[in-house]
Amino acid sequence: MTVRTASRIRVAAEDALRRARDHLLKLQHEQGWWKGELETNVTMDAEDLLLRQFLGIRGEEETRLAANWIRSKQRDDGTWTNFFGGPADLSTTIESYVALRLADDPRDAAHMRRALEYIRDRGGLEGARVFTHMWLALFGAWSWDEIPALPPEVIFLPDWFPLNIYDFACWARQTIVALTVVGAHRPIRPLGFGVEELRTGAPGAALDPWTTWAGGFQRLDRALHWYERHPSGRLRRLALARATEWIVRHQEADGSWGGIQPPWVYSLIALNLRGYGLDHPVMRGGLDGIDRFTIVEGETRRLEACQSPVWDTALAVIALADAGLGADDPAMLRAVDWLLREEIRVRGDWAVRRPNLPPGGWAFEFANDNYPDIDDTAEVVLALRRVARDHPEPDRVEAAIARGLAWLVGMQSADGGWAAFDADNTRTLCRELPFCDFGEVIDPPSADVTAHVVEMLAAEGMGGERPTRRGLSWLARHQERGGSWFGRWGANHVYGTGAVLPAAVAAGIPRENPKIRAGVRWLERHQNHDGGWGEDLRSYDEAAWIGRGASTASQTAWALLALLAAGERESEAARRGVAWLAQNQRAEGTWDEPWYTGTGFPGDFYINYHLYRLVFPITALGRYLGGTT
Repeated sequence: MTVRTASRIRVAAEDALRRARDHLLKLQHEQGWWKGELETNVTMDAEDLLLRQFLGIRGEEETRLAANWIRSKQRDDGTWTNFFGGPADLSTTIESYVALRLADDPRDAAHMRRALEYIRDRGGLEGARVFTHMWLALFGAWSWDEIPALPPEVIFLPDWFPLNIYDFACWARQTIVALTVVGAHRPIRPLGFGVEELRTGAPGAALDPWTTWAGGFQRLDRALHWYERHPSGRLRRLALARATEWIVRHQEADGSWGGIQPPWVYSLIALNLRGYGLDHPVMRGGLDGIDRFTIVEGETRRLEACQSPVWDTALAVIALADAGLGADDPAMLRAVDWLLREEIRVRGDWAVRRPNLPPGGWAFEFANDNYPDIDDTAEVVLALRRVARDHPEPDRVEAAIARGLAWLVGMQSADGGWAAFDADNTRTLCRELPFCDFGEVIDPPSADVTAHVVEMLAAEGMGGERPTRRGLSWLARHQERGGSWFGRWGANHVYGTGAVLPAAVAAGIPRENPKIRAGVRWLERHQNHDGGWGEDLRSYDEAAWIGRGASTASQTAWALLALLAAGERESEAARRGVAWLAQNQRAEGTWDEPWYTGTGFPGDFYINYHLYRLVFPITALGRYLGGTT
């Protein structure tokens, strides 16, 4: 690349950074936070209609608007998918079909016939996931006898006993407790129509050999079903009372459960079955909270599965600092003051495994005090550090940083890594339960979260201390054979590698280290011809997709952050990546990104973070131009 070409790229990068920074500043809320939409798939909207049908509160207008949204996402072949450009998904298509039947779409309409043809070709209702079966069991369209059993008595298992509720990740834990209550009641309420057309009549699958985990749990499920038919009356009453109390105690201030859709809707159903009327404050708060997660736009209505203001705000502060915005800028100070107000000072479920650890940290959502997030806390501390010296109350900022730092160090798992919400939440036996086919159900350490914590520790001057070194050792052990790192919460190896290389270098690993060079080579090999990077979400299931996909702004930025940290600022790969960002920017300063680059459950549930396409390119361009790595 010639000097003139390099100069043109730099000028283009400066212009792109200025426009992106200005656009991001316009998006800040007057209270100081940022929040981009979290786009998922239409199961959120289909299940919302089914929830309202079950509770008897489904209205004509919300049904019409939600159906418009669901129809708008149907593909020409009649199917629905879980992410943009992805393969058709059977359960998502079934739930969308039933939701449109609720909206009075005729069975013989062309779009419904196409959906039904796909459903029957792929095994029909019999082949759907457990959650889909459970939704239809609520209306008598699937037998409760054909749903894996999990009795509410599990609430009594002590936290040291295998398969107790704290062996499950926080998102699964809240969902499971609610569903044990629902399963114990086995309710059936009117749907208003039948869905027999979804069935193929195919026989159920044979049991796996009893010598396998799957076969063993299938036989355990038969025993649990027997108990469900003959429970101990007194023990069942006590279990339901304990589970109900647990559910109510875990409701957040905004009315949600964990700030995410699955435990939220199932908790409302469970409490309704336990006699909580729609006018009860707990139920009213839950339903009002769902309304705050609802986006009405034109003639459509859609739901966010969760919201990410703390995460978005921390990333925005870091991006703006890298873009050269002063730490004393009013926008930065408003953001920091809001983040300080969001600090969690109460104990949550994490304290079951860390009973002596003082509280601290931040969550993902507006209100989620039960579940502060290790990943968010690391990024918030990094953001606060960027402005602490220039804040009007530096001691207040330093105190919050100190509490967050102590909590993060205390949440390190025994193997040296960090997970998202809990420490040592690694009992893989949980994955074997037939009940648990709805995505990842445990929360083991991951490369991306561990890297973010290591990067934060290094920024706090702890690069040489034992927690950091143990984290680095965990990362070294988990590098993939090709040189990349798996991305648990973002897609996928580009995300993992984009997190690890900056963290490792910040913590003192030499850029010449073989593992750093291997990561650089992996990124160089997987750069697209157009200069960007992308990785399709199918990479979680199919190795052929690892590092492959259409170029996106967020993934290109992740790759650039890794290359810049590894000393590759003047490399051909870095300059081509910067050029791609400059050339593909929209006039208003952001980037188009219909592709999903966020991960909820690998292989099952994905997210399009609408702010990723802006904050990460700003960070990458700022570091490219400013020399920050």
